Amino acid sequence: MTTRDDNPETLLPLPPATFHILLAVAAGDRHGYAIIQDVAARTNGEVKLSAGTLYRSIQRMLEQGLLVESRERPAPDLDDERRRYYRVTPFGMEVARAEARRLAGLVKLARARGFVPGRA
Repeated sequence: MTTRDDNPETLLPLPPATFHILLAVAAGDRHGYAIIQDVAARTNGEVKLSAGTLYRSIQRMLEQGLLVESRERPAPDLDDERRRYYRVTPFGMEVARAEARRLAGLVKLARARGFVPGRA
């Protein structure tokens, strides 16, 4: 029997905030405010995570095994010790890939129906 712990599909579809957070931390460990900034920059300001949404999502993602809190600090002497850094887990990467495949499939279906320009 497959459990949520080993099957990324059980978490799909991901909430948009969760997917954006996974995209932000895929490039490296980030603290909360850096995640907010990354998401806003990557979406040209179209997605703005509030602190409440971010930290509720992070808490759920920690519980699901998508993220871990990193003990490493990029520059401890220049960093605020109160910041918590988050790292994507191998399972989190699997879930992000599964969500990306799911979304790509939806775009393919939409393109076939003429909702998205391009080849079907």
